Amino acid sequence: MATFTYFCSNTFVKILNYSMKTVFKLAVTLIAVFSFPVSSSFAQVSANALITGTIVTPISISKTVDVNFGNIAISGAAGTVILAPSGVRTVTGGVTLPSVSGTLTAASFTITGQGSYTYSITLPSSPLTISSGANNMSVDKFTSSTAATGTLSSGTQTFHVGATLNIAGNQSAGTYFSATPFNVTVNYN
Repeated sequence: MATFTYFCSNTFVKILNYSMKTVFKLAVTLIAVFSFPVSSSFAQVSANALITGTIVTPISISKTVDVNFGNIAISGAAGTVILAPSGVRTVTGGVTLPSVSGTLTAASFTITGQGSYTYSITLPSSPLTISSGANNMSVDKFTSSTAATGTLSSGTQTFHVGATLNIAGNQSAGTYFSATPFNVTVNYN
């Protein structure tokens, strides 16, 4: 009977030890899980954002009409012909305008681009030389029919450019041309 008692008590101790180890492991696991704050499981959140980009119609400019100061009569005194963007001429000094005006035009440019966008115009700031053989005159003070900025109300706009022709006294007769065209630049604002 002692053997049976020893066997029962030894088995009971083993079961008790096994149960205690299991309970201990369970307790350690539960402590480990619940020892972290509850909010840590919700600490990482995310949001989504979309990406967009808009390609606008490139701005461009094209010349439709060149500048032509028309027929000019000179004297021994220097003077100028001022061609307004509207195509109207005025003179100073020893210059007169004959009754046969010849071809008279301010330059005309058309801008195209994205509708309702604003743009700026840059006119030449340096004088341009026009020549007839070895004879020269200078053109400067370029002006535009539009302000320095404008708006492409329907994706296109036309504007005109005038300038001042500087004429020396006793300037040689002839048709004067520019060897290089003048540049007008437009940019979106």
